[in-house]
Amino acid sequence: MTNADLAEQLAEAYGLTKADARKYVDNVFGAIVDAATKGEEVALNGFGKFKVKESAARKGRNPATGETIQIAASKKLAFSPAKAVKDKLNG
Repeated sequence: MTNADLAEQLAEAYGLTKADARKYVDNVFGAIVDAATKGEEVALNGFGKFKVKESAARKGRNPATGETIQIAASKKLAFSPAKAVKDKLNG
């Protein structure tokens, strides 16, 4: 499912134009990204949580050459589904 598919479902469900629905979908995801950029956790009741996780710098190995390389620290956006979502997925 893509952003356009979500927007289409939203437009059909609420009688919106596809363009307006697409703006709403884009704004929701934009708000999640903005909160994550600030290090905030985004909790969507009944759906799950988005959290920023930090990965420490570490040593790795180049698979082509076997050379040891330094992998920089980074941040990742992790999603943890709510219990209701897990239950629905697992029947």
